[in-house]
Amino acid sequence: MLQRGIAVKKIIALVAVAGAVLFFVKRSRSAKADADLWREATAPTS
Repeated sequence: MLQRGIAVKKIIALVAVAGAVLFFVKRSRSAKADADLWREATAPTS
C-alpha cells in the first residue's frame, strides 16, 4: 500500500514538471514572436 502512494506521488511530480516545462516553452515562443513582431514594426524602411 505504501509503495502505491509513493508511485502516485512520483507520477504527480512528473506531471507537474512536464506542465512547467510546457508552460515555459510556450512563454518563450510567445516572447520570441512578440520580439519578432516588434523588430518588424520598428525596422527602418529603405
